[in-house]
Amino acid sequence: VLAQLGPCDILINGAGGNQARANTTKEYFEMGDIEADVATFFDMEYKGVQGVLDLNFLGGFLTCQVFAKDMVGREGCNIINISSASAARPLTRIPVYSGAVAALSNFTQWLAVHFAKAGIRVNAIAPGFIMTAMTDALSEEVKAEWCKKIPLRRGGTPEDVANIATFLASDMSSYVSGQVIQVDGGMNM
Repeated sequence: VLAQLGPCDILINGAGGNQARANTTKEYFEMGDIEADVATFFDMEYKGVQGVLDLNFLGGFLTCQVFAKDMVGREGCNIINISSASAARPLTRIPVYSGAVAALSNFTQWLAVHFAKAGIRVNAIAPGFIMTAMTDALSEEVKAEWCKKIPLRRGGTPEDVANIATFLASDMSSYVSGQVIQVDGGMNM
């Protein structure tokens, strides 16, 4: 990338996701769940847990390590990590994903301080329920249930997230660093 395009001015770390092997089936553990066909905390597989941590935290960490090296000392450079609304308020059944994105949000704030004197601003965007191809696969009933939990009563759009990324990447946010900006329609209120 460096050889073909030159040094990076704006890094957006957008990799993320979850997998069933790091989830529980139900919100609450009940004594009969161990014998039942229910995935509990005790059933989470190491490789699934490690995969979610690697993708959501370590992927962002390592990408920052590689690209920030060429940003140091150059004006106007910034890093935007994509976290999740579940970093601030963990969603049920996905504890590993919530923990991994919470680590990414915390790392974003640490990195903002670490690189403050090097001229690199570091922020994160924490999207909530965003209407994408992934959420299109959900039933209308599930989507409606989600929207009931959101004060603005709708899911977000990719443009809602892109607008915040554009702001953070621009000079309009030249005094903004170390922030985790919720784009969640008020879900975490």
